[in-house]
Formats: sequence, structure tokens, C-alpha cells
Amino acid sequence: MTQTVAQKLDAAARENPDKIVIVGPAGQMSWRELDARAGAVARFLSDEGAKPGDRLAIATDNITDMVIGIVAGLKLGAAITPLNPRLSEGDKKDVLAVLKTARVIEHLPPGEANFRAVAVEAETPAVVLFTSGSTGAPKGVVLSQRALSAGMDFWVGAALQLRSDDVVVSVLPLAHSYGLFGTLLSPLLLSATAILVPRFSPEAVLTAIERHNATVFSGVATMFRRMLDSGVLNKGGLSSLRFCTSGAAPCPWELAQEWREATGVRIVRGYGMSELFRPICFSPDDTLEIPESIGHAPKGVILKLVDEKGDAIGDDPDAVGELWIKSPTCMTEYVDRPEDTAAVIQDGWFKTGDLARITPEGLVCIVGRKKEIILRGGYTIAAGEIEAALAAHPDVAEAAVIAVPDRELGEEVCAFVAFRPGTSVAEEELVEFCKQRLSSYKYPRIFHFVAELPKNATGKIDKRQLKG
Repeated sequence: MTQTVAQKLDAAARENPDKIVIVGPAGQMSWRELDARAGAVARFLSDEGAKPGDRLAIATDNITDMVIGIVAGLKLGAAITPLNPRLSEGDKKDVLAVLKTARVIEHLPPGEANFRAVAVEAETPAVVLFTSGSTGAPKGVVLSQRALSAGMDFWVGAALQLRSDDVVVSVLPLAHSYGLFGTLLSPLLLSATAILVPRFSPEAVLTAIERHNATVFSGVATMFRRMLDSGVLNKGGLSSLRFCTSGAAPCPWELAQEWREATGVRIVRGYGMSELFRPICFSPDDTLEIPESIGHAPKGVILKLVDEKGDAIGDDPDAVGELWIKSPTCMTEYVDRPEDTAAVIQDGWFKTGDLARITPEGLVCIVGRKKEIILRGGYTIAAGEIEAALAAHPDVAEAAVIAVPDRELGEEVCAFVAFRPGTSVAEEELVEFCKQRLSSYKYPRIFHFVAELPKNATGKIDKRQLKG
């Protein structure tokens, strides 16, 4: 039987008992301390009747306790769901209603115990995460022990090329795939160190990097932009960083370049989702990179583009189709949603809903969302393409594009734009800027200028709150 992630964590704890692997607001923890505390929680849950595959919601507000609960749940072989402390009570109730039979742990039992990871079957549910898409209701994504193991191999290897001496800033929500797998479990598997930052601010991240000589900072585009605009980078350097990574939402090339010019540190871009981990990415040592691409598939992942009928598109590098992915990291199902599951999984292929093209070198370029298509006067327009054009303007901090009804054209292009602090751009200037980068039928005809775009709990723009 293949080792589970929990068994690999056990092995790491035995091999490096004195290594400091967690540094949080309450202090630091060695592997020995973390393993013993997680062991006590796992023992308590086991004595209460919890079994492998049972659902376990971890709802503590303390970030270090969240980590202990996650490791404990994995040891037990439970299907863990870390809950974002920033969830409203209503959203929390909605999640627990989907999980139904889940045990909810809000306060950890005291003590320490030696509790070895339970051996479980490969298809046993290991993690249930809730999607954080910008449209549609959240769904419970079931990831098996097999998928978790494969996904962590991708994160530790292709995505991060992590080392045991790395120090990783963990500021992303541990309820989200990117934060849980990329900034917590990855360093733990290598006995690297995770620096827990409970809530993002430019000052908090810079302090964490400088104080602990962090080598990896994983963030979302909004974080990088806020750090650049805040001026904190003028007060200190990031010389200890090997690289940064971006995820959860597209990171515009212009932002990545501006960050590198200001800090000397590369942002390694990638593509992922709760259902697939990180199946496409650049690696830190990649030498081939183009602005419009988000990376390539690591070994073991197969990609194809399909047309509206589901037929594979040929090798034309300019062809655009829906991106389908076949990967050992693929989810098992959406909780109690067989129709939604069947709609996205076909013969082992996951239908991403993203429109893309693939270069002859295998680099993937996302051009928009299939479900975020604007049908304007007979033309099909990807909202993501327009958002990328707007984001290229030096004074635009972020932009979101939606379709609004139009009596003559069917739908019209509507853009919501937030400017960088201290800047402002006339609508006419933005229109001309877009015209230089987009076909004449694509540029926005309607603009709304806002101080900030609405975000969901994981920092993605929430388009459901945008009304044209």
C-alpha cells in the first residue's frame, strides 16, 4: 500500500524531531511538539469514535491550533475541512449543512500523545474543500488519499522545488487549496519551516520575511499589488527570498515584472483549483516564460483543448478551446452533487471551463472563462481577455468584466475598475488604451470606477456582487 501523506508526515517528524517547522503568533513548534499535540487530538477523536473517512470540520480561530487540527485529522485518516475563520455565520452554516455528518472541532483537547498515522485505502476521502469561484454557489470538493498524495508530489516538486532549509510564509487561508497545500503541507513534508501570518497586511508579510529570513512567499495578485503600492518595500529588502509564487487568481505579467523590478524577486506563476491542486505551473528554475502563459503541465498531467462539441482541437497554436485536464490529482466528486460531478468529469478528463490555447512548447495561455463569455452582437468575447488588457494599464490596480443585458446587441461589455492609490484615469483614456490591445468589438462600453472590487473569503474577486 502506498504511503499516505499522513504517514509521510509521521516519517518527517521521526527523522527531524528537533527541527522548528511552525512559527506562529504564539511562538514556535518543533516537529516533536507538533506531532505530539496532533497525536493527542487524533487520540481524543479516535476515542470519541471517529474513523477513517469520517468528515472532520476544523473551526478554530487560532491559526496554530488550525495546523494541529489539520495534522491530527490527517493522522486519523479523516476527511478534513479547515474552515476559514473569516466566514460569516451564515456561510459557515451552509458549509456544515453540506458536510452533514461532520464532527466539528472548535477547541483542541490539551495534552500530548504518540499516535501513528492510520493506514487507509487510496480512495478514502482525505480532504473536502469548498470552491471559491467568482460565480455560482460553493461546492464541496472531495479529494481522495490518492489525489492528495499525487497533488503534494506536484506541489513539493514541480511547483515549488522545495528544500528542507526553506522558510515559507503562510499567509493564505488554510481553508483554501493554495494555502493548505502550497504553504503548509508542502513545507511540513520536507521538514521546512512555515511562518504562520494570521491575516495579510503588507507590513505583516514584510516583517515575517525579514525577521525569519523567509525564502518563499506565496501570495495572490492583490497581495503583491498592495505591497507595491503601500511603500513598505522602500523600508526593507526581500533579499532572503528565492522566489514568490502566485495563484488563486491570474497574476498579470505587468504586475510580475513590476514586482521583479522593485524587489529583484521572481513571481513564479501557476494555475490551480480545488478540484485539481496545481496541474499547470512554471517551476522556479524554468528559463522559458512568455507573458501570456501560466505555465506547463508537469509529468503525469495530460492536457487537451476541445471545441463546443467536446472534440479535440488540432495542433494549431492559435486555436482556442476549452481546457480539459487528466491528472492523478483530480477530485472524486462534489459532495451530494452527482449531476455537477458528471458535468465536469468525463472519461477521466476534468473540464475546467477555461478557454485556452497551447503553444508549440506546451505553454498554456488562458484567454477567458467559458462561463464568463459575453455574447455581443453575434461576437463571442472572453471577459478574461478584457480584464487582462485593463490590468496592463499602469494606473489600474484591478479590473473585473461582466456581461449586462442590451436590447440591441443581446449583451454589452461592462467593466469595473479600481485604480492604484493616488491615481485616476478618464474613461476615454481607458477606452483608447483597450482599443490598442483588443478587437474593436471587445473593448468595454460601460465603466464603473470603484475604490475596491468585492472579494470572497479567499481573496478572489466576487463577480456575483457586481451589478451593471
